[in-house]
Order: sequence, then C-alpha cells, then structure tokens
Amino acid sequence: MGEELKENDPETYAVIGAAMEVHRELRHGMAEAVYRDALAVECAMRKIPFEREKRLSILYKGGTLPTIYRADFVCFGTLLVECKSLPRIGSAEYSQVVNYLRITNLTRAIVLNFGTFSLTYKRLIYDPARSTLDIQPPPDDLSF
Repeated sequence: MGEELKENDPETYAVIGAAMEVHRELRHGMAEAVYRDALAVECAMRKIPFEREKRLSILYKGGTLPTIYRADFVCFGTLLVECKSLPRIGSAEYSQVVNYLRITNLTRAIVLNFGTFSLTYKRLIYDPARSTLDIQPPPDDLSF
C-alpha cells in the first residue's frame, strides 16, 4: 500500500516521509512545539511548500466570527497537517481536524502523532458534499 500512496497521493507521502525523519531524529517525548519546528525545517529542506500556523476563519450566516483556528501546517496549498505529541490520538483530535477541513473546504489531512515510540499517523479524506470522513490507517509497508 505504500507504493499506492506514493503514486496516488505523492504530497501526503512526502509529508509523512518528512515527519518520519523528524521522529527518527528526535524520538518521542518532546513537546509538540518542538516537532512542529523540526517539521518546518524538514519540509523546507525537502522543498515541500507549506504555510505554518495557517489562520482559519469561521464563517457564520454571511459574516466572519472573531474567533479563529490555526492549523499547524497547510502543505502544497491543499493538505492540512496537524501535529500532536500524545500517548494516543482520540476522537477529540479527529474532530478538531474535521472542523478545520470543513471551514477551509480542503478535503485531505494528516494527523501526525510524535508522542509514541514509533511515529503514528492517520490520513483523513473529507467529502464536503456528503459530510463524510474516511480515516485511513497507515499502510503496513510504508517505507521512505
């Protein structure tokens, strides 16, 4: 399945590869901010275009609310990337990312978790027309 992801979604594949290098270098147990900083360095080194701390406005009944969200990264202009450093990712973290996808009209996201012994991640595909979410587990044979 690693080859399938590489062929069908090379942008996601590239970001996961950068995250794996960050985790390989720093290991687990650091603060989330450290991993975000390192991922920014790694993406720049790999020439992965990204916006960091992307401001996400919330529209409500024709207006914009004063509250904003900030996505950790938007890579390639179309891929939302959220970094976590937790023992495990739960429904609250996925709900956060779904909300980000809904308000940005983006359809793809990756939740990266640097807080475990091995990097874990989930790829999320959001279908705004049906308001459905497909959470895809990482393939067993992903190698970079």
